[in-house]
Amino acid sequence: MPVPRILGLLHGPNLGRLGRREPAVYGTTTLAEIEDTVRGWAAEVGCELRCDQSNCEGALLDRIEEWTDAGAAGLIVNPGGLTHTSVALRDALAGSGLPVVEVHLSHTPAREEFRHRSLTAPVCRGMITGLGVEGYRAAVRYLAALPAN
Repeated sequence: MPVPRILGLLHGPNLGRLGRREPAVYGTTTLAEIEDTVRGWAAEVGCELRCDQSNCEGALLDRIEEWTDAGAAGLIVNPGGLTHTSVALRDALAGSGLPVVEVHLSHTPAREEFRHRSLTAPVCRGMITGLGVEGYRAAVRYLAALPAN
């Protein structure tokens, strides 16, 4: 039996409150529900999904290093508010050498002006915004289709 490819799913600050936080913007699906759904999609394409969320920037950086060292095939990241502010997160993603897809539940270009610029997107293979949970499915399919290292 082949060993499943590892994909990381990383969520930044405040995303642990999904389902309760601004449901008009982010919907009513909880983070646990998103992780379970994405885990199922990953399994369908032969991948193992590892998930984490933190409100602390350093914990996110540590997880990127951990998953990189564990041989992850790629990362899906929703950096939350760090999207627009964190050079450290941008550098960790770039330094991982992994293919990364940035996903946002809401369509950030249609929101407040400060959300229009992502510091992390330029070091990602792509950015998916505004598709809700379905954006994660597209990210899983894209990463799973990449040639193995």
